[in-house]
Amino acid sequence: MPALKIGVVMDPIEKINIDKDTTFVLLIEAQQRNHEVYYMELDDLFIRGGTPCGRWRRVHVARRTPHYRLGEFKTGALEDFDVVLMRKDPPFDMKFFFSTHLLSLVNEQKCFVMNNPRGLREANEKLYALRFPEQIPQTLVTSDMQRLKDFMEEHGGEMIIKPLDGCGGSGVFYLNTQDRNTNSILEAATDNGRRMVMGQRYLPEIRQGDKRIIVLNGEPLGAVLRVPLEEETRGNIHVGGQCVRAAVTPRDQEICAALAPLLRQDGLYFVGLDVIGNYLTEVNVTSPTGIQEINSLNGVQLESQVVDFIENRAAKIRKRSRQS
Repeated sequence: MPALKIGVVMDPIEKINIDKDTTFVLLIEAQQRNHEVYYMELDDLFIRGGTPCGRWRRVHVARRTPHYRLGEFKTGALEDFDVVLMRKDPPFDMKFFFSTHLLSLVNEQKCFVMNNPRGLREANEKLYALRFPEQIPQTLVTSDMQRLKDFMEEHGGEMIIKPLDGCGGSGVFYLNTQDRNTNSILEAATDNGRRMVMGQRYLPEIRQGDKRIIVLNGEPLGAVLRVPLEEETRGNIHVGGQCVRAAVTPRDQEICAALAPLLRQDGLYFVGLDVIGNYLTEVNVTSPTGIQEINSLNGVQLESQVVDFIENRAAKIRKRSRQS
């Protein structure tokens, strides 16, 4: 395929962990295929008139120290790219929100943006799963502390609560009716009833692990099980969760099939599903990770399939452009 010009909006490249970061292996794969890769951060994006623009630098990456090399700054319209990858890590804050509006102005007939910025705005990583009630555990979203306590009583006296804007397990608490800290935790989590949180029935299967399934265009590519430490409820890798090889089960396939039509409709082509036992708990869309862990455990290179998909989308845009 002819070389693509790929812009990547991401976190500061000097701070990424090259042994775990999914964006890093996507950059390496694109680079090995002789595509031109350019690096941007959110602050490099701007709009002039009605034209979404950016300031970027050519980037070359490698598994060495330092792991990146940057060229000179250049400025132009984002439509100069064949592809723009939005890979800014959570949290979803107002800067991220406004950047999706900017990216929504990119002409889809000229440039493929992944994930679709409108889909990113719509898909809160906690609340998006509520669109699939048959796939999730019993869930309550409220700011009312008494309603949360009643919900916990209804479901065996145990519950998980999560902030709606959290990421990486931050702010996630396990509560039970025997804990004297329950009221205090609910007061803090809801800001004394002023902030909505999500309550979910506690799933004891978390002790076997929280599965991350990488999904591309609605189809599962692979999975990894993140097993929490004995003293932890959360399986997130950065809080000590151990990565264990995991298969994509028939139940996982069923969950993916249920989500696939809406994911495709919303342009959420590259996502990470979190599954505990038989239940979907989160849909990660902003900058899903897990590829390097799955690669290491299974001897695969999932990034090659992702770049195949990107190339295919870009080729379709080029073909339509030639025909018009």
